Amino acid sequence: MPVDPLPAWDGDVRAARALQVRLAGEVLLKDRYPTPLRTVAGCDVGFEDGGAITRAAVVLLDAETLQPLEQHVARLPTAMPYIPGLLSFRELPALLQAFALLSRTPDLVLVDGHGIAHPRRLGIAAHFGVATGLPSIGVAKKILTGTVATDLHDMRGAFVPLRDGREQIGWLLRSKPRCNPLVVSPGHRVAMASVAELTMRFTASYRLPEPTRLADRLASRRG
Repeated sequence: MPVDPLPAWDGDVRAARALQVRLAGEVLLKDRYPTPLRTVAGCDVGFEDGGAITRAAVVLLDAETLQPLEQHVARLPTAMPYIPGLLSFRELPALLQAFALLSRTPDLVLVDGHGIAHPRRLGIAAHFGVATGLPSIGVAKKILTGTVATDLHDMRGAFVPLRDGREQIGWLLRSKPRCNPLVVSPGHRVAMASVAELTMRFTASYRLPEPTRLADRLASRRG
């Protein structure tokens, strides 16, 4: 029987964590995105009014030129408090509403947040991917879980594995020299080996790849 990836929040933290583990089992770590990529979307989520309103932003870009094609914002009353490790349950309702406003389905989605680089392997990018079926990558600004065993070179595009024990859960990626690295990990329908290269394909002169950079500006009302 299909599992509801986003049930109404009832305050049961233990049940939500158990659902994360179950949904993580549905994540596909294989390349199943269209080729050639024609469109890529970036998304980010912020909050207004002291957290009372969830503000989700999505920007659709041409995958070759990185020119924005459309952008949308969805604002919803926040349905649950902040609980470490369960952020996707808080952010996903508004994010799904923002994506419903797109006039076309993106070939790939870069999500500001973690993919499987999460204690239960279901960060916002993985949760979003399973809920929508869309190929997705998590692009986060800091490590949530895991360690790296080797130093990361300061050269643009350098990356080293992020592991939780013996399991690789993502990459530490130097998207821009002399800047803190990004944590990139598969969300859904993208192989581990493809994540760093795909992220760099959409990264120009800034630390963040263009899709999530533009979405971040929109979600935080800077653009």
